[in-house]
Amino acid sequence: CLAGGCALNSVANGKIFKRSSFSRVYIPPAPGDAGGAIGAAYAIWHGKLGYPRTFVMDRHDWGPEFSDYDIHTLLQERENELVNLGCKIQKLDDPKKRCRWTAEQIADGNVVGWFQGRMEWGARALGHRSILADPRRPDMRKTLNARIKKREMFRPFAPSILEEAVGDYFEDIISSPFMTMTYQVRHEKREVIQATTHVDGSARLQTVGRRSDPLYWQLIKEFEILTGIPVLLNTSFNEHEPIVCSPFEALDCFLRTKMQILVLGSFAIQAPTIK
Repeated sequence: CLAGGCALNSVANGKIFKRSSFSRVYIPPAPGDAGGAIGAAYAIWHGKLGYPRTFVMDRHDWGPEFSDYDIHTLLQERENELVNLGCKIQKLDDPKKRCRWTAEQIADGNVVGWFQGRMEWGARALGHRSILADPRRPDMRKTLNARIKKREMFRPFAPSILEEAVGDYFEDIISSPFMTMTYQVRHEKREVIQATTHVDGSARLQTVGRRSDPLYWQLIKEFEILTGIPVLLNTSFNEHEPIVCSPFEALDCFLRTKMQILVLGSFAIQAPTIK
């Protein structure tokens, strides 16, 4: 088990399994100072109060959550603005249909803001406050930087991959659900997921489990059904700011950038076609 700011060094973390005798490595989603607050609380819970050690942090969604009522209220307040901008809104109540529709948009080359459930705890966007795109497209990194992220071209974007498919795409791996490990992409897959493969053939990946994150798993699965690729490009939902937390922040970021789609809870918002 690793903690502290150094445990955010995903390149070093990725070498542990290959270069040591350890068969398992655990790094929490917030290993730095913020995560220390949880450690202090559980030290009291177990050590002073005597409660059993039953809690395992095997998921990351410990932040705030917003209801469809909250989102609907926001969209009503901004209705005139959205109509004037030419945005289209639809409601996708069925989670599987929502994932299918979103996967189709991504496969068509659209950039999607994905705002679902409780916010991630920690420094990484892990499929609840994420911008998602097609990892197969070699120009997608340039597109994201030009439209939204506006950061250095050498900085890679991360792949989110189905947990059961990770061995087909990466070498010498152990599970990395919190995007804390960097591994080498298999040579035969580097051209397949070009947008998420760094110049040295590596990628800082997130493994997505069906049990721990069923909705995000379903989205990636739908993309695999459409394309044969069990991977999505995942980057944080923000533009030179902290990761968005509320529906208001997500909608504001969507409207001032050039994302084509925002899936905000059960609501899908489509921007006018961008040339």
